[in-house]
Amino acid sequence: MDSNKPNPKLFSEFPPVSTSEWEEVINADLKGADYDKKLVWHTLEGFNVKPYYRAEDIENLQFTQTIPGELPYVRGNKTKCNCWEIRQDIDCEDPSEINAIAKECIAKGAKSIGFRVKNVTNRDAINTLFKDIDLTKIKINFISSRSYPALLDLFVEYLNENKINASKVKGSLNFDSLNFLVRYGKFYCEKEDNFIEAAYIVNAVEKKLPGFRVINVSGNTFANAGSTIVQELAFSLASGADYLAELTDRGISIDKIVPRMQFTFAVGSNYFFEIAKMRAARLLWSKIVEQFKPENKDSQKMFIHATTLNWNKTVYDAHVNLLRTTTEAMSAIIGGIDSLAVAPFDVAYKASDDFSRRIARNQQIVLKEESYMNKIVDPAAGSYYIESITDQIASAAWALFKEVEELGGFMKAVQKNFIQDSIETVRKKKEDDIANRKVTILGTNQYPNPNETALDKIQEEEATTGKVDGKGNYKKLEFSRAAEELEEIRLATEIFVNEGNPMPKVFLFTIGNLAMRKARASFATNFFRIAGYEIIDNPGFKTVDEGVKAAIDSKAEVIVICSSDDEYPEFAPAIAKAIKEKASERTVILAGYPKEIIDLLKAAGVDDFIHIKTNTLNFLQKIQRYLGVIE
Repeated sequence: MDSNKPNPKLFSEFPPVSTSEWEEVINADLKGADYDKKLVWHTLEGFNVKPYYRAEDIENLQFTQTIPGELPYVRGNKTKCNCWEIRQDIDCEDPSEINAIAKECIAKGAKSIGFRVKNVTNRDAINTLFKDIDLTKIKINFISSRSYPALLDLFVEYLNENKINASKVKGSLNFDSLNFLVRYGKFYCEKEDNFIEAAYIVNAVEKKLPGFRVINVSGNTFANAGSTIVQELAFSLASGADYLAELTDRGISIDKIVPRMQFTFAVGSNYFFEIAKMRAARLLWSKIVEQFKPENKDSQKMFIHATTLNWNKTVYDAHVNLLRTTTEAMSAIIGGIDSLAVAPFDVAYKASDDFSRRIARNQQIVLKEESYMNKIVDPAAGSYYIESITDQIASAAWALFKEVEELGGFMKAVQKNFIQDSIETVRKKKEDDIANRKVTILGTNQYPNPNETALDKIQEEEATTGKVDGKGNYKKLEFSRAAEELEEIRLATEIFVNEGNPMPKVFLFTIGNLAMRKARASFATNFFRIAGYEIIDNPGFKTVDEGVKAAIDSKAEVIVICSSDDEYPEFAPAIAKAIKEKASERTVILAGYPKEIIDLLKAAGVDDFIHIKTNTLNFLQKIQRYLGVIE
């Protein structure tokens, strides 16, 4: 028997099953339930994800027939390994402190360093910054410069003075004047001057620093403002296209521009979508660059630097951020990025320290050295699901990209507030879903740790949200973290208690059906712990009078009735009336929403209701005001 042919006996017991047969079984299991509502995921990106995918879903996708390193580069730019640069960005600005941290990071495994160079404007500062660092052994990435052309000249001077071979020095400048436009609502200088600077640094590095990429497209800005994956991709591509158009109009060839560019994307927790995003990005960028007729097909490659997302990180239960950044790093790596910076888990509330930087660095080292994720090029290839959503994301992003182009390109779209308004709409939808707990932020809007405090660990409010000041000519993108408003509620409680006030208490008045009272008590506990309140639980009261006495004696400001809908007509009016007669200042809340008797309950003294459709944020803000925790 030919050893290269499969043994037919191995599969004879498993005859092929058609899609229609699968669907018959699924519909039978649904027992009449709506297939679309139960099993189809309707994403914010605007398309639908099926419950399963088969070979037939990808048989018409042309890019699945390509190999790594081939156009359109969906499967990556690499051909032999899935290598990427382990990068660590340093979040302080003092050159001496940056130098010390950088040397530590390099010694412990970082291969690329992000230097904040806001204060590096002279020889003394740059000498301090690079003291005892071999610039030919690591990649140098300059962030937050006041003037990138001036910094570039200063750096080249430093290399010449120290007889360092510039051709062996690699890295990047974070020059992105279009990012400044969308963040601040204005150009940092006149538009023409922006692109004069861009042209200067592209031309300058060709001979002086051939290993440097000097135009950065900051797609992470859109993601950290709350955009969808499709918006991040489409708006990044539009920004990149504007750079190509402006620089080629100034006589610079496309084959000279693209190798000097990099795209920075944020990687969120939507695991498979983020993998697909990186693949779709390379596909679409190759398509855009192709229109400029490059002579070298390598010019159609996209260099992707990825950073973990700030939007979804939390102050409370911050070690969950480690889980988030680990899956985010995996998505980026499987998606075939070229460089990756994992943010320390504590950046939402303080500057990083030795421990948090070490953990962030080691996450990548473990994925590379122990999980061997650098060994396989495009490990996602052939996955019916990932290949399908790669195509869907690419199609949706391309449609949005064309919409931006029809407005006149990225800059015109910003000036018309199209990009800002589009992202704002999505961000508000995301915030509503979080407030209504349709989307879980573990440790914040679900399962908060009742023993945790945060005031003692916050060093600087919103250290990494990227808020901007100053008036612009156009609307600015707004930045906040997803958990921020709910965290503010809990922080307000901590401040209230620290000022000498008693901790607000919630008394759970459990009565009646055992299963229902326990379920609703659990719901109420989770609900009010979001605000950090003390919860007084009870095993269940045999009579209304017994429970009312215990509730009054507890001194709890909030009393939550927990029982079943069937028993609420019997118990709830009597409970509410008795409490209001003896302690009218107490707030009586009912867990649930029995529609038929709402008016009866309100008349008896029930002040409000909590249930799965309650907007947690609005409700807790109202309670905080009632209790005097906030104004």
